[in-house]
Amino acid sequence: MPKLSNIIKMQPAAVESALRELGKNLRTARLRRGLRLEDVAQRVGISRYVMSDIEKGKPSTAIASYIGALWALNQLDGIKMLADPEQDAEGKILENAKLPKTAAKRKKELDNDF
Repeated sequence: MPKLSNIIKMQPAAVESALRELGKNLRTARLRRGLRLEDVAQRVGISRYVMSDIEKGKPSTAIASYIGALWALNQLDGIKMLADPEQDAEGKILENAKLPKTAAKRKKELDNDF
C-alpha cells in the first residue's frame, strides 16, 4: 500500500473545504443533468466508487479523476483559469520587486577604434 502524503493525512482547512465544495458542485451538476454515478463514472473511465469519492471531496482521489468528471459534465472551461499567471497578483508583485532598478553597468570601456 502506498504511503499517504502529509497533505492527504493532515490537510489545511482551506484545502479540505475547497475539495468538499468541488465535490458538492460536481454532484449538483450531475444531478441537474439527471445522470447516475455510474453514467458519469463510465464516461470518465473510473469506478462508481471513485466517482462517489470525488463527490465527497476525498483528497486521496487522483486529480485526473476530478478533471475527468469536470470534462464529463461539460464543466472544464473554468479549470483553465486555475493558476493562470496573469491572474497571480502576488506573483507579479514579487517578480517586479526582483527586477533591477537601473541598467547594468558596462564591464569594459567601448573601443573607439573603427
